[in-house]
Amino acid sequence: MSMQDPISDMLTIIRNGQKAGLKQVKMPGYKLKAAILKVLLEEGYIQSYEITEGKKPELMITLKYFDHKPVISVIKRISKPSLRIYESCKTLPKVMGGLGVAIVSTPRGVMTDHAARKLNVGGEVLCYVE
Repeated sequence: MSMQDPISDMLTIIRNGQKAGLKQVKMPGYKLKAAILKVLLEEGYIQSYEITEGKKPELMITLKYFDHKPVISVIKRISKPSLRIYESCKTLPKVMGGLGVAIVSTPRGVMTDHAARKLNVGGEVLCYVE
């Protein structure tokens, strides 16, 4: 597994797990991944996640389905290591006209685009979730 972009790898593992109909997926863990998963949990896109401590921390994610279909229809990486995308609070994108979520890394932590607009902060747009 390539670890050049761990966030992109995490999103791909989630996407592939849902396409395969898996109940849980496991991946190497670190703080930024856990912060993104916290936002996904708060927004209702995943059922739960758990961090196992040890020599190498791992994340165990329980995926969420509704009527045997994945809750996440699209999860896409926006800002990449080769091309970082930063937006101010006024230019933050609205995913699906506000029905989806853009996950943003701000100076106040990782949050949704809605929360960033409320707090009047901008940052790096990590991914879109629909």
